[in-house]
Amino acid sequence: MKTFSLCMIVKNEEEVLARCMESVKGLVDEIIIVDTGSTDKTKEIALKYTDKVYDFEWIQDFAAARNFAFEKATKDYTMWLDADDVILEEDAKKFLELKETIADDVDMAMFKYNVGFDDQGNTTYSYYRERIFRTSNHYPWIGKIHEVIVPQGNLINLDIAITHKPHGGKDPQRNLKIFEKMIADGDKLCARELFYYARELYYNERYEEAVERFEEFLDDEGGWVEDKISASRDLAIVYYRLGQDENAVHSLYRSFEFDEPRAEVCCDIGKHFFDREKFKIAAFWYNVALSKNIEDFPQGFRVNDTYDFLPNIQLSVCYDRMGDYEKAYEHHLNSQKVKPENAAVIYNEKYFNGLIERKVIKRRK
Repeated sequence: MKTFSLCMIVKNEEEVLARCMESVKGLVDEIIIVDTGSTDKTKEIALKYTDKVYDFEWIQDFAAARNFAFEKATKDYTMWLDADDVILEEDAKKFLELKETIADDVDMAMFKYNVGFDDQGNTTYSYYRERIFRTSNHYPWIGKIHEVIVPQGNLINLDIAITHKPHGGKDPQRNLKIFEKMIADGDKLCARELFYYARELYYNERYEEAVERFEEFLDDEGGWVEDKISASRDLAIVYYRLGQDENAVHSLYRSFEFDEPRAEVCCDIGKHFFDREKFKIAAFWYNVALSKNIEDFPQGFRVNDTYDFLPNIQLSVCYDRMGDYEKAYEHHLNSQKVKPENAAVIYNEKYFNGLIERKVIKRRK
């Protein structure tokens, strides 16, 4: 059986740290917690779960802090979590199986990262993230902000998920301040950093600056394909908020320069035309979204609903508005199979029952 070190960096995480620790109890063989300046009970909580708690002076460099933590690891593999992450019971079982079965030649493994959820707790937004590493390879974290270990060696994707459950109270400008200090210090942002800097400008409603940086990133020859597609979608949102609707939809079309259309983008374009009551064009794009298989894009930022639920429920409305009630009903039933308790689905069920009673359509089983 392989052994695992869990390395974490924390600061003022008293609200969530114990929850995280309880979820990994019995899974990992060593817990290393590096505190970067907590003023609450974070360290006190950490010491209940491990005696390997260290201080690291915060220098506005996440990679430096993570590298310090990883240097303390002594087990076969090293993994990381944030304090507001948890490993759910089903994934804990898979993790224990991994410890028994992981091949000797695996250098790194990607886990799913579930970060968005609907009202019923179903995952709506996820992507793969590098999660475990052969300790003896000493892979470095890079990037002062939105740090990463560059995938390399024998890399595998695993059907194990880390679930992100954030809490409030964090400085919404923290990341933006780090980027701006980097720029003030004369650091040249790489393509990946440029993408995340544009996002921080967008999140902080500095839209004009965000446009400039997103466009700069999209024009850059570097950068990950998935980041390019995500940037195209983010830029569209910024343009909508600036009232530049045509620029917004053109930004969505631009994502096709980087790879085949994704369901996420197709649904965005569908909404553009749906909101303008151009239902035939909207239906075209929602049907394209339905033709996509989510498993064809394992490395992407996946909005799960765009591959089934969202296009079906939108097509139900589109075809209803076009007078094709049979097709509308068909897509309603498809959306109902995915999310029977959804409020919009329940509303639509009552509507279609009315059409059935008036014999406009026939009930289907």
